[in-house]
Amino acid sequence: MTEPLVAIQDLHVEARTDAGRRVEIIKGVSFTINEGEIVALIGESGSGKTTIALTLMGYTRSGCQISGGKVLLGGQDLVSMPERDRQKLRGTDVAYVPQSAAAAFNPSHRLIDQVIEVAGIHRLMSRAEAKAKAIELFHALALPDPDTIGDRYPHQVSGGQLQRLAAAMALIGDPRLVIFDEPTTALDVTTQIEVLRAFKSVMRNGGMAGVYVSHDLAVVAQIADRIIVLKGGEIQEEGSTRQILESANHPYTRQLLAAFQPTPFVAPTPAAQETPIRRALLEVSGIYAGYGPIQADGLPYKTVLRDVSCKLERGHNLGLIGESGSGKSTLARVIAGLLPAVRGHVQLDGRELDPKAGLRSKEELRRMQIVFQLADTALNPQRSVADILGRPLAFYHGETGAAQEARVGELLDMVQLPRTLRHRMPGELSGGQKQRVNFARALAAKPDLILCDEITSALDTVVAAAIIDLLKDLQRELGLSYVFISHDLSTVQSICDQVMVMQHGEMVELLANDQLPAGARHPYSKLLFASVPKLDPGWLDGLPADFSESAKTSDRSG
Repeated sequence: MTEPLVAIQDLHVEARTDAGRRVEIIKGVSFTINEGEIVALIGESGSGKTTIALTLMGYTRSGCQISGGKVLLGGQDLVSMPERDRQKLRGTDVAYVPQSAAAAFNPSHRLIDQVIEVAGIHRLMSRAEAKAKAIELFHALALPDPDTIGDRYPHQVSGGQLQRLAAAMALIGDPRLVIFDEPTTALDVTTQIEVLRAFKSVMRNGGMAGVYVSHDLAVVAQIADRIIVLKGGEIQEEGSTRQILESANHPYTRQLLAAFQPTPFVAPTPAAQETPIRRALLEVSGIYAGYGPIQADGLPYKTVLRDVSCKLERGHNLGLIGESGSGKSTLARVIAGLLPAVRGHVQLDGRELDPKAGLRSKEELRRMQIVFQLADTALNPQRSVADILGRPLAFYHGETGAAQEARVGELLDMVQLPRTLRHRMPGELSGGQKQRVNFARALAAKPDLILCDEITSALDTVVAAAIIDLLKDLQRELGLSYVFISHDLSTVQSICDQVMVMQHGEMVELLANDQLPAGARHPYSKLLFASVPKLDPGWLDGLPADFSESAKTSDRSG
């Protein structure tokens, strides 16, 4: 029997807290990976997926250290060998594809120079040979204009293209093992298909082994031979992909699987005191908006939205879906007054709103709040949770002192966070906790309408499902209405009455919840819905050969 390529034996990793206390975050993990095998590490945020994957390069994050066990790659222990020898293996024996390709590239250097850099560092081949090999990889990874795309700079390609270029950078040294750290999390569903297909093809043809880190079981199902389920730094379950998907044993694995089956949408019950004349809470009509100087035709140099209109009834929810660049977030910014429209109208309860948020009344601002995608950048890292929630209480309601303190506690109760978190800073919270604080800040205003801009896209599936359930509970309790922006069909399907499909800044279709997804008529809507991965290992391979070509026409900003 041949020896496995990778053998992790009783791995322990410790982290040091700010107070100097040592905490064990990986607790005796052991598993193997065979030559040519792709193994997925899945679990919620904080489960240890990325920490374990990084040890396969002999690396730990700042503040962490490997405190016990072995990490064998080709029989060599990465834990005990000198750092100088580990550096020789990185890029040649083992390579890494990051979650954010944008952060992995230097914006001031051409792509080709960065892709072939490893070949030069390790003196694997001449520059001419490296460039030729890179172009071969660009072809294999189905990149457009493979012979010349390397001459561009990172900002001149889409997100999906940049993610494949990051893979080319990892593959240039013919590694025996490739680590994929959530490489498709930030991509649209259509772009994700292209990237997954390209990764799978190159790995198969090269006979390479891989570790695929993800919280998305449907994505993992398309690329992994075997799945290892992690929680709290320990393995909960391990098995073949089909075995885990079809007959999971551990309750936590079943919880992960259940998170992919969203709670069915239930239409809101009409209010008992509802007036005979129903007026839309929000009405958007004929919106044109964009960026840059106004041209002779009265439109911005970069026109993002063209003649967009929509309505939202009180107590109901509207979903906006489409790929990056379709105009979803721009429409939210226009509605909120953060980006003034050059044409069109936004009405709240029949009252025209000024295009600029700065010219709207305090009451108009209070009634409409926006929750942004990334709580990390939306929350002031220098302010405690109590300070963050206290500011809108003081601004909108004049609450200070004991009244404010009591209300902060109530807001934390609403979003199901312990009141003891009030003194913590954002950096001391998990991703899900930060997003709940982000949402509690919006609730502090006591709004009628909340614009939710991709608020679950950065969260793992279990936490995202909990956030959606929370939104539903708060809607029932407070009579809220939501505009919910996402590229995840299952998310909007579980919470929205109607879904508006956007492409290139225009509405292409408006669908009632009970029409999703089979009732879609527009080709783009059909493509978008058909691109959502299924919990079926054969789904990706079963797609028609020209499916990616259809998606490629929409791959503008990845």
